[in-house]
Amino acid sequence: MKAIINAESWVSEFVVTWWTPLFMVIFFAIVAYALWPRNKAQFDAAAEMPLRED
Repeated sequence: MKAIINAESWVSEFVVTWWTPLFMVIFFAIVAYALWPRNKAQFDAAAEMPLRED
């Protein structure tokens, strides 16, 4: 039983320690992708989709 508690404690501590930095990196990667100049035309076209009459 003690080994299970230690394993759960290790997993819990790992998640708590790395959760915030991991999601900060993911967030900044998404923001960088969205603001990258090469993607501007693609996002502009997607923004105009609801206004098009097909």
